[in-house]
Amino acid sequence: MTDRHTKSAVVTGAGSGIGRAVAVELLQAGWSVALAGRHTETLEATAALAPGGSALAVRTDVARPEDVDALFTATVERFGRVDLLFNNAGTFGPGGVPVEELPYDAWRHVVDTNLNGAFLCAQAAYRRMKEQDPQGGRIINNGSISAHTPRPHSVAYTATKHALTGLTKSLSLDGRPYRIAVGQIDIGNAATDMTERMQTGALQANGEVVPEPVMDVADVARTVRHMAELPLEANVQFATVLATAMPYIGRG
Repeated sequence: MTDRHTKSAVVTGAGSGIGRAVAVELLQAGWSVALAGRHTETLEATAALAPGGSALAVRTDVARPEDVDALFTATVERFGRVDLLFNNAGTFGPGGVPVEELPYDAWRHVVDTNLNGAFLCAQAAYRRMKEQDPQGGRIINNGSISAHTPRPHSVAYTATKHALTGLTKSLSLDGRPYRIAVGQIDIGNAATDMTERMQTGALQANGEVVPEPVMDVADVARTVRHMAELPLEANVQFATVLATAMPYIGRG
């Protein structure tokens, strides 16, 4: 059965945090959304937050090419096309581990998820967007404040988020002839399970551990929706959305 009456989106990492908030925002706005993540039960819980929405839960490990291909095949079969990819799935990796102690397996896991997974999903979306009629679509990559400025002991996460900026720029350039608009949102201290520790204390560059302000994740979701709903002739290339008083401007 297909559902082709609305614009369709793929949201990776849709089972929690920013991915869940964005997926619910899009569903409530009338989008059809393929929810991708490693745990079917959390994807179904996301769908339940937007009753009546057109959601498709697809268990996906974005680091596995066969999973990514199955995700986009299922999306096109259900919704007819892909108008948006929110490339959101990511992991910080082991926290508080100095460079010299970081296991290679941990480094590789972060790179496989944050960078290789983002590439695989973007490539799959690009292929569909180039060939579909009407041609085109939009890809929004979830960067991070770490795409600009690292936290202490975050070498794997920071390296992948810097690389994601290069991926965004290259995809944006290569997508021009095919009406594929590509942008990036860099997010700082949205209130999710991943950032919960920041409210009790986060390690600073000077060695102190201090609480940090956070913002409502719904504000991030609304920003992503604004980017997503622009006409393809307009693009937010880079957006930075952060808790106003977080230690970023002047960090360190």
